[in-house]
Amino acid sequence: MKPLVNIGITAGILAGLWTQFSTPLGLITWVGFLSWACFFAAGGKRAGLLKTIPANLSGVLWGAIIVWGAANLPIPGALGISVAIAAFAMCVQARWSLLGFIPGAFAGCAAYFGTTFDAAGTCLALIVGACLGWLSEYTAGLLTTAKKDQASVPVADTQPVA
Repeated sequence: MKPLVNIGITAGILAGLWTQFSTPLGLITWVGFLSWACFFAAGGKRAGLLKTIPANLSGVLWGAIIVWGAANLPIPGALGISVAIAAFAMCVQARWSLLGFIPGAFAGCAAYFGTTFDAAGTCLALIVGACLGWLSEYTAGLLTTAKKDQASVPVADTQPVA
């Protein structure tokens, strides 16, 4: 099978399991999918995982800073100013390679807002989702390798012996 078919199979199975069990386990399903998408957008593999998780988690932190600023700055437009500062910071922090995946930071921040400021739940689901992305790609690679190995095994001679 082609690698994309294998990724489709493994991602499909894992996505079904994630959907079935995340909510009963107290995990936020859609946030996991968001981080899973970030993993692939970051290029996948180990490098994609190492780009996604720190960037996503930094976004949650920036989201918390936005909420704090909006609630505590005694000026008109505090929310807009807080968002502007955080958006600037999420871009500038990319000069550090660990935080270099800008879309991941914005996704983490959006997830924090989307969960009504549940920092712990958001962070946990972001981490699990990125790991599921890695697992789906890794297991797809195993399937692809197994299919290639099977294709290279010579078929036994099935002709009757005379």
